[in-house]
Amino acid sequence: MTALGGCEIELDVHVNAALNVGLTATEIAEALLHSAVYAGMPRAINATLVAKKVFAERGRPPVQNLS
Repeated sequence: MTALGGCEIELDVHVNAALNVGLTATEIAEALLHSAVYAGMPRAINATLVAKKVFAERGRPPVQNLS
């Protein structure tokens, strides 16, 4: 979805689902960072902003220090 772009609503659902099944916010953010190489920075940034919104809605602290 990150690579397709324009799928922000669906990505919101998938980020929530990923958190529901046990992924951490850091793991999700790292996957989106990794996607930047393949999908391009603009699309990765859009996806990261969606994830950031979901994290805030769920009371998760901001992700810092990605490896």
